[in-house]
Amino acid sequence: MSFPQAFVDPSSVAVVGATEDRAKWGYWLATGALAGADRRQVWLVNRRAAQVLGQPCRPSVGDLPGTPDLVVVCVPPEHVLPVVRDALAKGCRAFLAITTGLGADEAELAALLRESSARMIGPNSLGLFNAATQLRLAWGNFTPGSLAVVSQSGQLGSEIAGLGARAGLGVSRFYSVGNQLDVGAVDVLESLVTDEHTTTVALYLESFADGARIVAALAALRRAGKRALVLTTGASEGSRRLARSHTGSMTSALDVVDAACRAAGVLRVASPRELVDAARVLDATAPPNGRRVAIISDSGGQGGIAADLATDHGLRTPVFTDRLQTGLRALLPAAAAVSNPVDLAGAGEADLQVYARVVELVAASGEVDSIVLSGYLGCYGEDSPSLVDAESAVIDRLGHRTGSARVPLVVHSMSAASPAVARLRECRVPVFDTVDAALGALGHVTRLGGQPRPIPTTVRTETAVPTPGYWAARTFLTALGVAMPEARRVTGAAGFAEACASLRPPLVLKAGWIEHKSELQAVRTGLGPDTAAEAFREMYERLGPGEYVVEEQDTRPGVVEMLIGARRDRDFGPTVAVGHGGVHAELWRDVSLELAPVDRRTAAGMLDRLRSRRLLDGWRGQLAVDLDALIDAIVAVSEAIAATPGVADIEVNPIRVGPGGALAVDALVVSSAVEAVPETTGANGLRESIEEQEISREHVH
Repeated sequence: MSFPQAFVDPSSVAVVGATEDRAKWGYWLATGALAGADRRQVWLVNRRAAQVLGQPCRPSVGDLPGTPDLVVVCVPPEHVLPVVRDALAKGCRAFLAITTGLGADEAELAALLRESSARMIGPNSLGLFNAATQLRLAWGNFTPGSLAVVSQSGQLGSEIAGLGARAGLGVSRFYSVGNQLDVGAVDVLESLVTDEHTTTVALYLESFADGARIVAALAALRRAGKRALVLTTGASEGSRRLARSHTGSMTSALDVVDAACRAAGVLRVASPRELVDAARVLDATAPPNGRRVAIISDSGGQGGIAADLATDHGLRTPVFTDRLQTGLRALLPAAAAVSNPVDLAGAGEADLQVYARVVELVAASGEVDSIVLSGYLGCYGEDSPSLVDAESAVIDRLGHRTGSARVPLVVHSMSAASPAVARLRECRVPVFDTVDAALGALGHVTRLGGQPRPIPTTVRTETAVPTPGYWAARTFLTALGVAMPEARRVTGAAGFAEACASLRPPLVLKAGWIEHKSELQAVRTGLGPDTAAEAFREMYERLGPGEYVVEEQDTRPGVVEMLIGARRDRDFGPTVAVGHGGVHAELWRDVSLELAPVDRRTAAGMLDRLRSRRLLDGWRGQLAVDLDALIDAIVAVSEAIAATPGVADIEVNPIRVGPGGALAVDALVVSSAVEAVPETTGANGLRESIEEQEISREHVH
């Protein structure tokens, strides 16, 4: 169902539970509703009072002279269902439920709403606010602005709004979605796409049910020219504990959220403060086009610290060209540093306009993507009143360039609240009282520069889901084009000698039905004609009959062991990961993850984010490996998990990548039907419990 206009600009509002007691919700809801009384009809409902706040009260919604467009429910839990039934009978179809603690009544309430085609925000909502339509139905007051806040936690959403107000950043809309019994955060996000008063969206969620739709809504916001910042908790680690692959054990719920944010072209932040700081920059300017930043300071120490912090936040401080350095020397004393960071060396004190001249020169050079001005600007007039006008003139000059600037400027001032700092904000120059906050915000918005990633459409196939075991996984992967060593399947000693004779030694022997082989000594490597038969006899006697696989061992020099994994996330659907593989995969925990499927460009970007990336380019005299072959395998596995609903988990580990190509030498494919099975049983009654699966993750060849 569509998002009702009643949650945006209702023609009439009824507040059930209105009161004059300022310590109760009903007071804030009633006063907020009455503040918009010149725009809409407002009715107050209280079954015990004939009048509230000088306005007449009715005992129930059914007693109102008209049908409210929106009913606000703020009554004790036991009265919520009777109030909603009464309002539905009156013809009401939109509700905002503040009340919490409904318990078992929530299920009955949800059914009642569905049967009546009615919509509800809440229960357990802190309320809603729309500056443009004079709609304030929440505790407290809001400063109007351009930031929309959508929060599963009402109090945390209120904190974001409060932090923004103290930083000069107001709110366009505020929605506390509470328990999301009916209306969810995604419904609100979709409604904000066309809201002309919103430029940035702050989203706080604790769960991401219907994740694919959330990604689509965030991407739609981005395409509409709006920015979105996402805040969340660590979420449940249950899926990691039950993971049957390296990839599942090395990635977290937050890794998947980050992948979803990248796909949507939005950014996850770690705290309300980080969110508001980034939103302040976005409110004033577009994100930089790259990571190159110029540091300009009136203190060498402050400039050096700023440069170090810039690196910590993923920014680069490139050395300026001789041409730019020559231009800066013409403006600054001989003692000034001009290579980046720039130290004004007292030039600002001599002539405040130097701040603006240096910023303008660096911005016009084309050598940087953003500028941080750090130090005493903002304090001059505060400490020396005779300098107020001169400092204001500089600020006006800096502000004049902000609106159309291709190179954003962020200011760190040693003053937190001087008139000059207030003027910087009026001129839409982002200003912070600590340099780490300034660079943290700039680092965040720099990463926000990308457009949403179109996720390729993958046609779901009727490909048979492989049966358990390594041989079936080999068959599945080779059909995708993933190269694997020549191999034979054997079930007994009679066929083993013949299989070995048809392969090139050295050989590898595996008990194919065991997923995590090294911990159970279910794999032997380096076998030759004189050792293979004895290895098979020993393993067969210990593990019992089953499906064994003997294959040629990859002995190519100069290979790098990687892993490719794909999982079907509960909320966001198919995902794919690539990382440093082999027996030390969990030691390095070097994994990059995206929503699946991915194209070649996205797969290459995944590799670029790995700490182990340099190994692929050749390390200490080694030749560079065949990146194209590795990228082909990543794309193929990502398409397979997206196209085959019956597959829950795919892992190729290791895939050995060398100058001559990529060869997968172990693999695991888990069907959706068996993913949650707590234990597996092999031949001879050998069991792998969940606890063993948690620690037995080393796939070796």
